[in-house]
Amino acid sequence: MEEIEAFVCIARTGGFTEASRRLNRSQPAISRRIHELERSLGAALFERAGRRVALTEAGRALLPYAEAVLASMRDGERAVREASREGMGARVLSLAIVGTLADSHIVDALRAFEARFPQAEVELRTATSREVSALVRGGEASLGLRYFEEGDPQLESIPLGTEKLLVVVPAGHPVTASRLPDLRAFEGERWLGFPPERGSSDSYGRLLERELLANGLTDPSITRIDSLTAQRRLVEAGFGVALMPTSSVREELRIGSLRVIEVANLDVGLPVVVVRRRGGHRGRLAAALLDVLREHTSAGLS
Repeated sequence: MEEIEAFVCIARTGGFTEASRRLNRSQPAISRRIHELERSLGAALFERAGRRVALTEAGRALLPYAEAVLASMRDGERAVREASREGMGARVLSLAIVGTLADSHIVDALRAFEARFPQAEVELRTATSREVSALVRGGEASLGLRYFEEGDPQLESIPLGTEKLLVVVPAGHPVTASRLPDLRAFEGERWLGFPPERGSSDSYGRLLERELLANGLTDPSITRIDSLTAQRRLVEAGFGVALMPTSSVREELRIGSLRVIEVANLDVGLPVVVVRRRGGHRGRLAAALLDVLREHTSAGLS
């Protein structure tokens, strides 16, 4: 199991050094595990190029099965803990969540869950949508909250709703209207957006470019910023405008450093889903959290 865990970690991080850090093992120990795994399988799993490595054809063939083995073992551990600690002590539920959702009303849902289940503790990990799916697929998280449905047949996507997106501008932006018929007033404006998710036709980053082009802005200028906090600060400083859910700028709207502008012909939002492994362990705690998320997001999302 330790050999398989090392293999999966290296495949995800792209290097032995980062894998040794994450697994809290020395790099020689990680290398020995991979050597033993390759010896037992009779095939090289990685092509090494300096500090970076890439999966060989054999490594790519092994990866989904290795991930499934690890996920099943982690499911088994959770099932045993749940059965042996019935009605006793604190329980930890791992939840992977896209960082931008941590600024939304979903935080209120998590508070409500912990108030309803005081012995439970939600262990949060923030990541991109792609990474959230990987954490759930590998069993490192029981549930994941991400944007857009996951196309991986190993995962089930449960829709929660859609976060409506509005144009966000600095307080002193020359466009003073709170509502516009279209986006023509922003022709030539610099937009701030997220980098597109690799290998995904649907992502927050791709959505911005698609909507700007659909609304007649030819060759829009988009600066890719992978941090929502950085985007907000840059918009406040007048370095561009952005398309954001209002939940992510509540504090800035309250103090007046940012404004939102509704655009009549811009009806777009980010679909929010819960992902979980098909056939994975359905713990009572995870089921209860899913119920709370559904309750709160039915009001918080459209």
